[in-house]
Amino acid sequence: MNKAPRLLVFDSGVGGLSVCREIIAAFPALELHYLSDNAGFPYGEKLPEQLVERARRLIGRAVEQLSPQLVVIACNTASTVVLPALRNTLDIPVVGVVPAIKTAAAISKTKTIALLATPGTANRDYTLGLIAAHAAEHQVIRLGNAELVTHIEAHIHGASLDRLFCQSIVHDLRERHGGEHIDTVVLGCTHFPLIDSVFKEIEPHWQWIDSGAAIAARVGSLLALETNTARNQTTTHSFWLSAASDSQPALDRYLAALNFKPSQVLPGR
Repeated sequence: MNKAPRLLVFDSGVGGLSVCREIIAAFPALELHYLSDNAGFPYGEKLPEQLVERARRLIGRAVEQLSPQLVVIACNTASTVVLPALRNTLDIPVVGVVPAIKTAAAISKTKTIALLATPGTANRDYTLGLIAAHAAEHQVIRLGNAELVTHIEAHIHGASLDRLFCQSIVHDLRERHGGEHIDTVVLGCTHFPLIDSVFKEIEPHWQWIDSGAAIAARVGSLLALETNTARNQTTTHSFWLSAASDSQPALDRYLAALNFKPSQVLPGR
């Protein structure tokens, strides 16, 4: 039997695990390695040149050590900044993540959609281009929230989740001009789908969507994988950190549910 393809997923924190959920569900036999630049988290506050330098260095080191067939940049902020540099550096495919504006526009009945993302992603020219290309006839309510990213990151590392804070975000969307017509919300940061069940409980009438399934499909296409094969096979995945963390025990408990081995620091400098 041929060995399963090896995939590297990269993010500044744990947000990319939302993408991993979709990839693992579709291709359970795929060998997945996750690299979290926890030492550089969060990326939303860094300059583009800083992001390019960190991502190229860390991903380059991981590619040398792990020899993946494909890299997924599971971070909206990093995807819009570092993809060109990485594609010029690596000789394997690199897949990025962008907000699911096109999908939201296609399924919205009211033609009013919301984008919940980091401030950088919500206001970036690339995002505005997606809106112009795919949702020009829709009202798009953009809400950038950096605090939610750090809150979810802390939650996956063992802190309790503040449901009232999540409720305040939904309330903020409703109170925006035209918010009463929202029927679809794009979770434009990979951290946000990790608590999509909470958002769906708070506002069950809205469609909460993200890019995870689309990224999984893209991975399958590039690696020529079939979703209907090897369903009885599972693989234990690896989770790498850029620096040691005191909260690794709590993180490892979360990772175990996704069939990851305990987290470890990526060797080298």
